[in-house]
Amino acid sequence: MEGSHDWFHIQRVLKMSLHIQEHEGGDKEVIQLAALLHDISDHKYNGGDFEKGKEEAYNIIINEGGTKELAHSVGLIIPQVSFKGALVEDGNISIEGRVVRDADRLDAIGAMGIARAFAYGGSRNRPLYNPDIKPVNHSSKEEYLNSKSHTINHFYEKLLLLKDRMHTKTAKKIASHRQEIMVNYLDEFYAEWDVEIKD
Repeated sequence: MEGSHDWFHIQRVLKMSLHIQEHEGGDKEVIQLAALLHDISDHKYNGGDFEKGKEEAYNIIINEGGTKELAHSVGLIIPQVSFKGALVEDGNISIEGRVVRDADRLDAIGAMGIARAFAYGGSRNRPLYNPDIKPVNHSSKEEYLNSKSHTINHFYEKLLLLKDRMHTKTAKKIASHRQEIMVNYLDEFYAEWDVEIKD
């Protein structure tokens, strides 16, 4: 798998989830398992099925000896982690779900988010930028999933929106710094795109 959704991404989300959990609370076991399994069947790679990951996570936990209650708690989180469009509201989930969703979104912004955005865009043969194609506020998960726009639009269609969609105080603080990194990057990108020489 390309670098935007590899094992290192899972490790970062797990580490960030545990950091947030230390400050915000929540069942640590549920958070650990949800972080480890949140991309077990990502809709971007499985043909657009947002529910398949829930089923796979549930089955893995049961097969490894976990209780039905634990598997159910983790399974409920999995489909709610992914961003589904600028105009699509986040689902209401447990504190454990909010912790993992915030951790996953923090990995989508800042310097890491920039790197991941271009890695994913490159894997889909998307242009870096096309000034003639403007960003779209998607109103459904299907519309968002089927978008084939260039990578710079992804900043406006998702990445720059995530700071205000964090649910925990811990994540909001981290997101503010990472937002600045992306805004400054875009300023530099446009200057270099236009071959604007800064003395």
